Amino acid sequence: MKTEQAADQVLAIRLKSMRVEQGLSLDDLAKKSGVSRASLSRIEKGDVSPTAHVLGKLCSAFEITLSRLMLIIESQSSNVIKQDKQMIWQDPQTGFIRRSVSPPSKQFSAEVLQCELPVNCHIQYDASPTPNLEHHLVLQQGCLEVTIEGEIHNLNPGDCLRYRLNGSSAFKVIGQSAVKYFLTIV
Repeated sequence: MKTEQAADQVLAIRLKSMRVEQGLSLDDLAKKSGVSRASLSRIEKGDVSPTAHVLGKLCSAFEITLSRLMLIIESQSSNVIKQDKQMIWQDPQTGFIRRSVSPPSKQFSAEVLQCELPVNCHIQYDASPTPNLEHHLVLQQGCLEVTIEGEIHNLNPGDCLRYRLNGSSAFKVIGQSAVKYFLTIV
């Protein structure tokens, strides 16, 4: 998909510029993020698309949310964001799909994401990129095990999990159905 390729290239350029702006070498960022120097180099060159796990580590190192990072590659400035203009990112490793329904904005504090996880998907984040983020996850389809800082929550369609994230989190598809959910972050 051409939009995904363009987004990957813009993301690669932005990650490199953030590293340079912060005066970090590839080795420095590798130590700070826990992502290997070789992987960072390939990501910055646009040779590979980073996984959700790797982006989580990089966002923690840069102290920004994934959504704020994605804002950089999204060009909407209108109050109405048509579905065909919403940025979609897919994790090449897990198949996780993330649609920015209402991307972050300087004018608004909340953002809405539509997420899809395929069968057998398990995504883990070591830390929250920004402390104390408020999340509201509404499960639409499938069964999902969400672990927030060691506390496990089993969700069924229609369930809403509200939490503030300060540490680790994990999302695991339970059963033989893909999972779809909306996530609002404030």
